[in-house]
Amino acid sequence: MRSLPLFHRIAGQPVIVLGEGDMAEPKRRLVERAGGRVVSDMQEGIDEGARLAFIAHDDAKMCEGDAIRLRCAGLLVNVVDRPDLCDFTTPSLLERDPVLIAVGTSGASAGLAKQLRLRLEQLLPADLGALAERLSAMREAIKVRFPAMAERRRALDEALGEGGPLNVLAEGSAGRVEAWIDESDTPPASGIHRFTITSDDPEELTIRQARLLGSADAVIADAAIPATILDRARADAARLTLPHDGDMPKGLVVVLERG
Repeated sequence: MRSLPLFHRIAGQPVIVLGEGDMAEPKRRLVERAGGRVVSDMQEGIDEGARLAFIAHDDAKMCEGDAIRLRCAGLLVNVVDRPDLCDFTTPSLLERDPVLIAVGTSGASAGLAKQLRLRLEQLLPADLGALAERLSAMREAIKVRFPAMAERRRALDEALGEGGPLNVLAEGSAGRVEAWIDESDTPPASGIHRFTITSDDPEELTIRQARLLGSADAVIADAAIPATILDRARADAARLTLPHDGDMPKGLVVVLERG
């Protein structure tokens, strides 16, 4: 990845926004939308402990100078339309509160990010946020039904996935959460799945391979399997290397062998 995507909480916090006009105003709105407090004076913002700054001057040299001063003061800086001067970039946002999807291109093309966001808007149900809120409200009940973390994770993967009772792309899933908890009487998927990988291109994974790799509790891989493939696994999945002579991990295990 060229950038590390993070969701930064700024509610009630000062955020410096320098500049006027068409480039600066959207940044002010963005900060306010996230609950931040816009500060238009550089020194005032620094004195108040601002951690982020947006710069949107029409003059390129002024942008460069302010970026240096703010960075020296310890702030992370975004210079509008100058990705080479940015410590961070702002993605195109799709909001189904509390669900927030950010589409970024590391500054390569804001237009591309926008079009991807518009396509995703068509796919996601309007009540996706209600599903998130319901799952949050039923967190304790879900823990009681599935006490082990690995079991709980696999159960949610199955329920939220394609064809599941809580399918994230289907309208009305929020209203089925209680019934799913009460009626779910089959253990979540587990077991060992072995795949032979013949290409370094993750796009050549089959749909089934990609789905299981993304859901696995543990991945046991040949040392020759490239990072591009392993990156499709969950970040918190256990990673082991073939040959594996120890005890087989519990839960859903994917074994990747090089063809």
